[in-house]
Amino acid sequence: MNIIIMGRKQYRKLHRYKKRKPVYKNRGLWLGFLILAFSFSLFYFLFLSEFFQIKEVKLAGCRQISQEQLNLLINEKLEKKILFFPSQSIFLADLNAIKKDILERFPEAAKVEIKRIFPETLDFSIIEREGVAVFYWADKYFVLDKEGVIFEEKSSASSVWSQIKVLDFTGEIRLGAKVLEKSDLAAILQIDSELKEDLNILVEEFVISAGKKLTVSTVKGWEIYFNLQENVEWQLTKLKAVLEEKIPPEKKGDLEYIELRFGNFANPKYKD
Repeated sequence: MNIIIMGRKQYRKLHRYKKRKPVYKNRGLWLGFLILAFSFSLFYFLFLSEFFQIKEVKLAGCRQISQEQLNLLINEKLEKKILFFPSQSIFLADLNAIKKDILERFPEAAKVEIKRIFPETLDFSIIEREGVAVFYWADKYFVLDKEGVIFEEKSSASSVWSQIKVLDFTGEIRLGAKVLEKSDLAAILQIDSELKEDLNILVEEFVISAGKKLTVSTVKGWEIYFNLQENVEWQLTKLKAVLEEKIPPEKKGDLEYIELRFGNFANPKYKD
């Protein structure tokens, strides 16, 4: 009998080594380089190239404001640095910050509008405040606009505008500050206009005291008392009625004051 013993065949595990591609054939790496190059080129084009550098600043509406001083402020705010490189790119201009600085630095400016005109121009439109009255405080005179904001100091009272004094004023006196409520100023201007045009009464000054009492001092030496918290139209109606019906022209020189704040009738008082 033949006995055949078969041995266990041993297999050796073979390791295959994948051949590495050269670095220059790596698609992901090239894609990264392309994205980086494109990003840098776009960054340079937008922020550092001459094409988008601001070369012109247009100013419109400046009558009281110095254009030279305004240009200095704008150029100071436009100058930026990127990676140690100076830039005045139109994209970097912070228009809101520039607008805020102009309004703070120049109280004569009531409103500022700025537009980008690509690729290299900024267009500024300045709306300046217009004087409607003079605010008197601590021996100083300030020009008021219709919003009740003082924006210019004067060396003396002006005959062009009405003079307003507030006896119990506790706010801050600085150019650009609001020192009078818009509604109170509108009422005073209405009173001044109707006194001059309808009643031929010239006013020396308006004085506001506690409780919104308005004392109107006329150039003839007598006074009229209004309440700014009440209907000014009705008080003017009462004044016109008493001047036309109860006070003859020859007696106006004897007036001390006319009280309009109470009741349905004006109450005149004559000098003793």
